[in-house]
Amino acid sequence: MAALQMSREWIGIQQFPPATQSKLLEILEKFKEEDMSSLTVLVMGKGGVGKSSTVNSVIGEKAAAVSTFQSEGLRPSLVSRSRSGFTLNIIDTPGLIEGGYVNDQAVNLIKGFLLNKTIDVLLYVDRLDVYRVDDLDRQVVTAITDAFGKEIWKKSALVLSHAQFSPPDGLNYDLFVSRRSDALLKVIRAGAQLKKHDIQGSLIPVILVENSGRCHKNESDEKILPDGTSWIPKLFKTITEISFNGNKSIHVDKKLVEGPNPNERGKRLIPLIFAFQYLVVRKLLVRAIKSDLSRESKPAWEMRDTGSASRRS
Repeated sequence: MAALQMSREWIGIQQFPPATQSKLLEILEKFKEEDMSSLTVLVMGKGGVGKSSTVNSVIGEKAAAVSTFQSEGLRPSLVSRSRSGFTLNIIDTPGLIEGGYVNDQAVNLIKGFLLNKTIDVLLYVDRLDVYRVDDLDRQVVTAITDAFGKEIWKKSALVLSHAQFSPPDGLNYDLFVSRRSDALLKVIRAGAQLKKHDIQGSLIPVILVENSGRCHKNESDEKILPDGTSWIPKLFKTITEISFNGNKSIHVDKKLVEGPNPNERGKRLIPLIFAFQYLVVRKLLVRAIKSDLSRESKPAWEMRDTGSASRRS
């Protein structure tokens, strides 16, 4: 896929420690081997979950605006970086919830922004340090599914931010991660109305990220999770696996943005309506005619002949 716009040189990759750089360059080489010159990643979720911070962590620079005390803007933004003939496009989006409901304006703006673009990977972002799921989670998943179709979840990963987190009451970290992940994946399956055959062989992977400066580091100066995993290369590796998982990327065309044309749907129904009318109306007419015939009196000529015969006698 051609680059979405004039991209900048990916200088942010040089900000990573050498160990991380080496892993990322190795991953980029895989794309070149597969003759892929670019990749487009869409980042979505509720507001305040760490979408923009994750974009900045992935790029290695402050490319997306992040503010703790200001609400997110409504417009999506594209960050495009090139390295060694490969272009990485990441699309950051506004939060989908406002006033306790899905913000339809935000959804429509995102769809319009993506017109004629192809989504190779969806990163659905939420927080690890949240203890429950609710109907808002289902609403967000349903909105994404309605906008891009359930097939988009075959090209997705669940990203949980704030992973440098100590579970409450001394709960085991891995157990908490498992429970939180399972709860959100269950909501995704329900909100997207995914059946077993829809996700067979395409399980949604879970990625943990920690974007804050307090993220622990290993001896190679790489940012790591509580289990010691270097999470930035792990994120890139998962993105690569999703892009090569055999499922089709989502191309956002005019039909997808505008939705089904009600007039076209009506045209397809016209033959069915005529057929229905013909069968029903014909049946009613035949029944009415038979009813009239059964109640009809003798014809006038028959009555006249009967009267004449009576007078002669």
